[in-house]
Amino acid sequence: MSKLFAFLNPVPVHEEKEVFISDRFKDEEGKVVPFKIRSVTQEENDALNRQSFRKVRGADGQMVKEFDLITYRRKLAVLATVFPDFTDKELCDAYGTMDATEVVVKMLRPGEFALLGEKISELSGFSADDTTVTEAKN
Repeated sequence: MSKLFAFLNPVPVHEEKEVFISDRFKDEEGKVVPFKIRSVTQEENDALNRQSFRKVRGADGQMVKEFDLITYRRKLAVLATVFPDFTDKELCDAYGTMDATEVVVKMLRPGEFALLGEKISELSGFSADDTTVTEAKN
């Protein structure tokens, strides 16, 4: 076996998962509807990072680029949420905007938005499971 076997045969990068974000979203039968999220690749994350800078005037009066964490988190939520699709015209119309990043914040309460971001981050590998890390060290 090649020493690179594990790197040549990794676990698939694209994963999807249903998660419960809030009990406020119920179907016609009164059952809570889960959100469906997906993992984000490093290439997608790099693109989101590049899109999340804005120009601001620095202390010396010069224009500088500054990372906008709010924009990044909103774009990440839109990208990684499969259902509901925040870009769906019907959903956009219902929340009075055609900007999917606005739909997500109009639809969710702050705690729900934070939970969605946490679940997306976990699925995308940002939160390493302590057990796995400990086992790898031993």
